[in-house]
Amino acid sequence: MSDTTALEGALAGLSNAVRAGRTLLVALDFDGVLAPLVDVPSRSRATPEGAAALRRLSGADGVRLALISGRGLADLAAVAEVPDGTLLVGSHGAEVGAWDGGLRPGDPALDDEQSSLLARAADELSRLVEGTTARIEVKPTTVVLHTRGVPTQDTDRLVDAALALGERLDLDTMAGRDIVELSVLRVTKGDALRELRSGTGAGPVLFAGDDVTDERAMAVLGPGDVAIRVGDGESVAPYRVADPEAMARTLHRLADLLGS
Repeated sequence: MSDTTALEGALAGLSNAVRAGRTLLVALDFDGVLAPLVDVPSRSRATPEGAAALRRLSGADGVRLALISGRGLADLAAVAEVPDGTLLVGSHGAEVGAWDGGLRPGDPALDDEQSSLLARAADELSRLVEGTTARIEVKPTTVVLHTRGVPTQDTDRLVDAALALGERLDLDTMAGRDIVELSVLRVTKGDALRELRSGTGAGPVLFAGDDVTDERAMAVLGPGDVAIRVGDGESVAPYRVADPEAMARTLHRLADLLGS
């Protein structure tokens, strides 16, 4: 059986579950899944085909849409351009909101002690990158080292130093594609996906991601769920598509099967 045929069968299974009266949660990472990866994050947008697929799915009975991103919640809302009713999860699960003609955020993520720890981590990481082309990004619950385009010798040194900093400050540390994220909260996309399933009353879940942090979400899926890895890299996902354009086609195919 080809990969395409297997994925088609999995999508048909999700459609059948909806027709049987179950709620389907379609939860997606944003960057690298709906939107191509870009050097300037604020310029990121979903492909036109991906945005159209979300609109189709939002109109299907029995389907809930969610984005689960490492971006801060406000940042995610600014670039995502999602249909009303889409659930938004930022900072790997630390921030939760929804889009309803504008962002409806949940409670603040950090207390005073956690905010102080985040500031300390940002300050120390900023000093580490001085004199290099690496970039530091401070999000609501994390500080991120970006090494895209940085010379290899600097990248290796900075990644090692960032990982050591995370261990010394007892932070939740994740190394991904050209990034190291240090979080003051120990929440993951897997935690977020469990909460979304519970909160929406969903039965089956489709989740798609493209990086190491998304594997934590895929790991909590079970029988009847569908995990899709977008792009290359090791993955627990049984299905894989090449890029955001291919992911958009997959979502359109699901909408076809749902009659939306």
